[in-house]
Amino acid sequence: MFQIDVMSRKPVYEQLVSQVERFILTGVMRQDDQIPSVRSLSMELAVNPNTIQKAYSELDRRGITYSVPGRGSFVAAGAVERIGERRRGKLKEFIALVSELALAGIQKEEILACVEEAFQNRERFQAKEAAQ
Repeated sequence: MFQIDVMSRKPVYEQLVSQVERFILTGVMRQDDQIPSVRSLSMELAVNPNTIQKAYSELDRRGITYSVPGRGSFVAAGAVERIGERRRGKLKEFIALVSELALAGIQKEEILACVEEAFQNRERFQAKEAAQ
């Protein structure tokens, strides 16, 4: 389920945080689902347990997961909304990117077509999930 890109410039703990967020957003993980233990994920990925713990601590800090001593970590209620709010902050980056593309001569229609494609991909994914 989890995959680490050892060639990525993105730190391993950030890759793990991103993957958990994606699993939650896509419905692979749902509220109160248990996420793998630090030990099991460390062994599965051949990653230092401290790195896994750092990712889990970050997820807890963001309110995406919660920990139960002796039982593990679980997906928190409202995790999807918290992730969405955090991602909403990327809209400024998106505006800057679109501005750069416009300055580079990319036409508005081409940019809008890319946005439309992204939303169509989401709709296809949601339809596929609903069919299962």
